[in-house]
Amino acid sequence: MNFFRGVMGGQAAGPQPSGAETIQKLCDRVASSTLLEDRRDAVRALKSLSKKYRLEVATQAMDHLINILQTDRSDSEILGYALDTLYNIICNDEEEEQDESEDEAAQKQADDLGAQFTNKFIQDPEHVTLLLTLLEEFDFHVRWPGVKLLTAILKNQGPQVQGIILVSPMGVSRLMDLLADSREVIRNDGLLLLQQLTKSNAAIQKIVAFENAFERLLDIITEEGSSDGGIVVEDCLLLLLNLLKNNSSNQNFFKEGSYIQRMKPWFEVGDDNSGWSAQKVTNLHLMLQLVRVMVSPVNSPGATASCQKSMYQCGLLQQLCTILMATGVPADILTETINTVSEVIRGSQVNQDYFASVNAPSNPPRPAIVVLLMSMVNERQPFVLRCAVLYCFQCFLYKNQKGQGEIVATLLPSTIDANSISAGQLLCGGLFSADSLSNWCAAVALAHALQDNLTQKEQLLRVQLATSLGKPPVSLLQQCTNILSQGSKVQTRVGLLMLLCTWISNCPIAVTHFLHNHENVPFLTAQISENLGEDERLVQGLCALLLGICIYYNDNSLENYTKEKLKQLIEKRIGKENFVEKLGFITKHELYSRAAQKPQPVFPSPEQMLFDHEFTKLVKELEGVITKAVHKSSEEEKKEEEVKKTLEQHDNIVTQYKELIREQDSQIQELKEQVTSASSQNEQLQTTITQQLSQIQQHKDQYNILKLKLGKDNQSQPNSQGDGSQVNGLQTEELTQLREEVEELRKQHTLLETQLSEKDAIINALRSEAPQTAESSAGGLDNTDLLKELEALRGQIQSQSAEIGQLQTERQELLRTADAVSCDAFPGSDGLLDAAKMHELESRLAAQATEAERLKSSSESRAELEQQLASATSTVAILQTEKAKLQTEVKESKKEQDDLLMLLADQDQKIHGLKQRLKDLGETVDDEDDLDARDQTDDDDEEDEDED
Repeated sequence: MNFFRGVMGGQAAGPQPSGAETIQKLCDRVASSTLLEDRRDAVRALKSLSKKYRLEVATQAMDHLINILQTDRSDSEILGYALDTLYNIICNDEEEEQDESEDEAAQKQADDLGAQFTNKFIQDPEHVTLLLTLLEEFDFHVRWPGVKLLTAILKNQGPQVQGIILVSPMGVSRLMDLLADSREVIRNDGLLLLQQLTKSNAAIQKIVAFENAFERLLDIITEEGSSDGGIVVEDCLLLLLNLLKNNSSNQNFFKEGSYIQRMKPWFEVGDDNSGWSAQKVTNLHLMLQLVRVMVSPVNSPGATASCQKSMYQCGLLQQLCTILMATGVPADILTETINTVSEVIRGSQVNQDYFASVNAPSNPPRPAIVVLLMSMVNERQPFVLRCAVLYCFQCFLYKNQKGQGEIVATLLPSTIDANSISAGQLLCGGLFSADSLSNWCAAVALAHALQDNLTQKEQLLRVQLATSLGKPPVSLLQQCTNILSQGSKVQTRVGLLMLLCTWISNCPIAVTHFLHNHENVPFLTAQISENLGEDERLVQGLCALLLGICIYYNDNSLENYTKEKLKQLIEKRIGKENFVEKLGFITKHELYSRAAQKPQPVFPSPEQMLFDHEFTKLVKELEGVITKAVHKSSEEEKKEEEVKKTLEQHDNIVTQYKELIREQDSQIQELKEQVTSASSQNEQLQTTITQQLSQIQQHKDQYNILKLKLGKDNQSQPNSQGDGSQVNGLQTEELTQLREEVEELRKQHTLLETQLSEKDAIINALRSEAPQTAESSAGGLDNTDLLKELEALRGQIQSQSAEIGQLQTERQELLRTADAVSCDAFPGSDGLLDAAKMHELESRLAAQATEAERLKSSSESRAELEQQLASATSTVAILQTEKAKLQTEVKESKKEQDDLLMLLADQDQKIHGLKQRLKDLGETVDDEDDLDARDQTDDDDEEDEDED
């Protein structure tokens, strides 16, 4: 600062240097000083002069300041001074002091300074990249001025700076890190920076959203107190609106991330709603706008329906309805809440049904729809609130035929309840009240109850109104035409004409009812044919539209008002060209295009409330067809009908051909699928053939190895009992099992001998007791019985002996059969094992027979007969058991042999099939005769070995 004092102080008597000279010397000092302290003092001096001498500092010092940012990165203090200086010369927030005598050109030049200096700064994109790099510095004196400077640059030249940041590596990610800064000042200014960065740039909005911006912003809103928070909550909500508005990708990401559910706590208001702060009103207003962005009618129908479903499921719609029916809510919040509920329920049947079930907390409870309609037809309510209620009613009836039927039903005579106020009564009251705005709103609301619903249009024809005492009731249709003919205000007549056009369009019965009153057509022709002022031109156009609808949808049921007669009437009274010109007055009206833009009725004043959005669609649809219908003659109509019939015939032919083409396409598709499946099957078969060939080769190798092993075992141990690993194809485990079975049979034989000795002891005891029992008289009777029993036992023994002989015969036959089958099936198979088992069983059976003969020969007395009887009985039981075992084993042997035969047959069939495939594929395959010769040679060798 010594240099600064020397320059600014100087000698008192000398001339004082100007600001430009001082700045020039400071710039020279910044550029030429080698000491960091001198450069720092010079930059600090430039900072202090940058507000008063903004233009001079910007023109002379900007390049030097940028050079400081590039070269003196190590000193945070000088970086902070340089960034603050650049911010002062670029930012337009500070108003410069100017004399009143300055002209407008100088004022405009001063206003454009920020944009000019910003353009100079961003001429080199590397300057913006340098600034992004400095934002990575954690030092407060560098990071905070850098955030403010980048925010000011974005305000002045947003699109260009956005493009530079977008192509900068990790540019957006660096800025997103500001939201995680623990210093609230930097975080809050970072929010302002991101607001400027995300304006009208979908690409940056997507990047910011996928950098987890939604999670961070919602966390900040929760930490700051949601709707009760301060300006930080407002900044977060503004940034969320930037990210979501007109960005379907971010909206889908917001919904899929379950962030809609986190919005519900924002709208939890208490019972005491008095004393809302201005900041809370602002925050809640932005929150409601955020909900509307997600369900806006301009979004895609699928995305809107999905968000509406999520809002109902998480309870957000219920919370909004609670605010809607609460007391003490500010008027602007209530209006925005009504608009929000309107778009949440628009076109969603589930949400519309829920809204229909909401009741206001009154005594008695009334439906929310009725309470809202009471506000709409009340002229003392604010205009914006009445518009919001009308929009809510329109959204409730949009694509809701059930709701339309419920509204129309409240007008029918059978459903009117004199003790309660219904929606139909309120609409009729508003339709015929003295307030023109109520007339228009009620007419449009009733028209929406008839939109695209032919049934309700016909039902509404039944409505009868009592005009005054002593006079018969008149229909609602007639009453509307009566009021129309009385010449009321333009707004009232426009509303009634829109209702009538909507009512009779696409409804021939309603057209007939309208034409049945002979005063209606002359009134319409008179209105159209007159030359009235600018205000009445719109009414003339709507009258022309109504008369055109009567022509287009006429079913010629009334002779006086057929299509042809009405067209003749137009040609005589009005003129076709004049009629078409008057019809075009509707679309040429300035308020028509405004109403056609979006469904919500937004008007700057009640007098400009003339057109409804849905009605503009109807006009666009009918204007052309009515013009054609008026210009057509009867001959042209006949020709057109013939052409229609011809076209229908052609359409039928085309439809037939289309069906034929569809069938052929389906057949071609099926054939393609068959070809694909056949190709895949062919590949699978090729793979299977390869696998089978490898398996055949493996089987051949195994077969040759087994033959070699079998030959060696037969040579070394021709009479072995099977101690080796294989004997004639019999495995060691099977031999062990047979030994165990033989050992078990031996144990059974020992057990039988033990039982036989016990029987002998019993017989000896009976012999000793026989003399004593013979002395009694009762003994004789017992002996007689015993003799009878002995005779019976002898017969049983003889029959059992015969059975034993028969069993032996059968066993011999089974053995011969088994040996024959075993020899024919496969050499070295399990047949030898069965023969060994049979031999063992035969020896046991012979031993048992010998034992039986011994018992027979020793039976000389009654005691011997009894002993023989006991032994024979046991023998018979044993033989029956053995017989059963033998039969079981024979069956098992047969089953095993059958399985072996089937296995061999299947293997032969597979080998034959594989050989055939190999031959088809061109491979060389050995003939079966060679294989049979080899097998015969092997069989002869094995027979010779068996004979040896």
